[in-house]
Amino acid sequence: MTFLSQKLDRIAPSPTVAISQTARELAAAGRDILSLSAGEPDFDTPEHIKDAAIAAIEEGKTKYTAPDGIPELKQAICDKFKRENGLTYTPAQISVATGGKQVLYNALMATLDPGDEVIIPAPYWVSYPDMVKLAGGEPVVIESRPEDGYKITAEALEAAITPRTKWLIFNSPSNPTGAGYTEPQLKALTDVLMRHPQVHVMSDDMYEHLAYDGFRFVTPAQVEPGLYDRTLTVNGVSKAYAMTGWRIGYAGGPEQLIAAMRKLQTQSTSNPTSISQWASVAALSGPQEFLAERAEVFRRRRDLVVDRLNAIEGIECPRPEGAFYVYPSIKGLIGATSAGGRIIDSDEAFASALLEEQGVAVVFGAAFGLSPAFRISYATSDEVLEDACNRIAAFVGGLT
Repeated sequence: MTFLSQKLDRIAPSPTVAISQTARELAAAGRDILSLSAGEPDFDTPEHIKDAAIAAIEEGKTKYTAPDGIPELKQAICDKFKRENGLTYTPAQISVATGGKQVLYNALMATLDPGDEVIIPAPYWVSYPDMVKLAGGEPVVIESRPEDGYKITAEALEAAITPRTKWLIFNSPSNPTGAGYTEPQLKALTDVLMRHPQVHVMSDDMYEHLAYDGFRFVTPAQVEPGLYDRTLTVNGVSKAYAMTGWRIGYAGGPEQLIAAMRKLQTQSTSNPTSISQWASVAALSGPQEFLAERAEVFRRRRDLVVDRLNAIEGIECPRPEGAFYVYPSIKGLIGATSAGGRIIDSDEAFASALLEEQGVAVVFGAAFGLSPAFRISYATSDEVLEDACNRIAAFVGGLT
């Protein structure tokens, strides 16, 4: 009889976290490692946000807060949703948690019963299916295609819905592909959802402000107001405001759901860090001009990486609409042998050999539910990206 819960047998450790940790350990051991595995902006947190945190410390704002957010932050989130997304929420409809991941986890834990199904488009963020499994639900994966820009179709969504479907998890722009749905593309999906009132929408909008080439971000409840009472609109300060370590995520949604998530949070982590909450008030309420400036830097890096990868024979890399990832296909490289004698029989083998032989850490596509491919995060300097692309070219050039 094992001491550990059988629930853990349903999940695996996060591959992105594991690969990033391996890269750090190799670098600490003296290897020349270029890590393109972590989804973390290389920019520093803006000064006015850091100043707000320092002020909170100096003013003694270091005590417990309400379990799911201080009133000032909830109001700032309401204002943000109204200003940027045309969505009207009251503070009672807002949940603040320790990162966007906890928001998603709380919602799934608060709503799923054994046998409930959750539709997840692939490629997907690595944690979606495992969180569904931990909550007792069943992930239902819809595979997208590179030729469709890694976006699912209305027909595929319709075919995946059953009487047991409780949620669709929607992420645009996407981790890991950077794919962003236009308003007509999203409207085609929401039209399907309107025909199935048992299906709720969990919209992960974490990369909202990282959009390029005139792409206009829209969120499901904005496109189809009829879904307002069935949508949890999730966001956070991590990516846009370079606050990954501050761990603040938030969501707006139906008051009954938000109350259930609060109930769960009171018996798990309770409130997010008070200092991070005050910093997030400054982030959402303060200057926003730098967001466009940083997005332009990411767009330039995207073009650098996409152009360099597409020049490598055997790699095909779509040009994404947003986020800071690319998801190139390596279908043409499967079956080759590396210069170090490794057989590239999967994208995991490709990523492992690339790290061992060239010191470049990427995440293999199987971790995101769609192979053969790999994910690169270009949230790093131009110099690192140029060096990494040179090494990837050298690695692929050595395949036989």
